[in-house]
Amino acid sequence: MKAETKYQASVIRRLANEFPGCVVIRLDPRYVQGYPDLLILYETQWAGLEVKLSADAATEPNQSYYVEMFDNMSYCAFIYPDNEDVIFYDLQQTLCPRR
Repeated sequence: MKAETKYQASVIRRLANEFPGCVVIRLDPRYVQGYPDLLILYETQWAGLEVKLSADAATEPNQSYYVEMFDNMSYCAFIYPDNEDVIFYDLQQTLCPRR
């Protein structure tokens, strides 16, 4: 299993633990090139995540564009091990705004 795939699986497990009942959808990169890897649906909110192994990992064409576009709509970010805790804090603020 590729390292990024393993990391993505660990992010999905953490999402399930921190947001019980959330739906995590892996988006198909062949559908629209550059869409983020994960769409998270939780209660009435949503967010997107593009999974990387590091801050300086290569990005595909359009990934930054779509992450910024979706972030302007709700929340979307690049996640990697060094910023994971910050991203999960931001997800708490986005997905659980009334708590």
